[in-house]
Amino acid sequence: MTLADQPPAAALVFQTLLVHGPLTRAEVGRRTGLSPGAVTKVATPLLTDGWITELGRPAVERAYGRPATLIAVRAERAHFVGVKVTGDELIGVLADLTAQPLATGRVALASRDVGTVVLAIARLVGELRAEAGAARKSGVHSIGVTISGEVDGQTGTVQYSPFLNWRRVPLAQLVETATGTPTLIENDVRALTVAEQWFGAGVGLPSFALVTVGAGIGCGISIGGRVVSGAHGVSGEVGHLPVGAARVCTCGNTGCVEAVASTHAITEQARQASGNPELTMDEAVRFAHAGDPAVRAVFSHAGHAMGLALASVANLIGPDRIIISGEGVASYDLYEDQIRQTFGAHAFGAAAECDLVVRPLPFEEWARGGAAFAAQRLFAPTK
Repeated sequence: MTLADQPPAAALVFQTLLVHGPLTRAEVGRRTGLSPGAVTKVATPLLTDGWITELGRPAVERAYGRPATLIAVRAERAHFVGVKVTGDELIGVLADLTAQPLATGRVALASRDVGTVVLAIARLVGELRAEAGAARKSGVHSIGVTISGEVDGQTGTVQYSPFLNWRRVPLAQLVETATGTPTLIENDVRALTVAEQWFGAGVGLPSFALVTVGAGIGCGISIGGRVVSGAHGVSGEVGHLPVGAARVCTCGNTGCVEAVASTHAITEQARQASGNPELTMDEAVRFAHAGDPAVRAVFSHAGHAMGLALASVANLIGPDRIIISGEGVASYDLYEDQIRQTFGAHAFGAAAECDLVVRPLPFEEWARGGAAFAAQRLFAPTK
């Protein structure tokens, strides 16, 4: 029997152990609201099928009653590969059932052509499987490919990825054919949100948002333990909130947050401000740190746009926390004050108390999000 065949209570117990385990059955019951009998009923087949295991007694024994036994997810029961696709390279992680990495790797992309990328993914998956020798016996259960843009996970189609210039690409089917392994695809920020929900800064929170700043600006939203996907695979597109700027966005509209605060947009504006058409992002950061007023104004303008975006997120969903990540946070110190000032001015009422947390995450963590997303579908499939 697979996890997907188990009743909803089993999925609840399994996820509780995944995020908070090892736990005693009594602790599982307290966290899930299930009765002791219900916990035992759903845990028994999970133990029989090897999805969870008994570890023995906790370090602190109870003074009375039946001795408690810790139960935990059996990490080696299944393995998953997560692949993060960028415009220049692939980043891959082979992980166990708890999304702990067993092997990591990167492959440069010679082209953004769909066929080239699919073959590169297949090659990377093969390399990861060879590196993680311990995982070869049980094989890889599934692959989670994550990509920026509009992704329909139900059909396995990349509807639109502006940075790759892909439209209506049946990526899941193509990768599955190339690798011989079941494949799922998801928006990269939503997949990273799954990883943060299970193992990162979102653990235990009723609601949180993850906003990523980089080549694009994305947002993953977790409410009540579920990451919001949107009816058509579109949700959390804070990068395309209008903030009144005159710049044209990659989406074709004018005034989006992304047109002002993405790394590409900041670089372009810094070039205009400095009069140097060859200026790089790293050089813009150095100029700003050195006190160049024109370049510092570019970062301040970006911070204002980001503050408006974060305030909109806080006002709309009222999350306990907003996590800020992505390659753009390397220069976060240059516009943090402006972000917090604008956020405080525009967040309504108690929404201004939302916890803002900066969390730099390498692309390997984004790939791990793909593995976590694939694992989640194993025991909590969408209908």
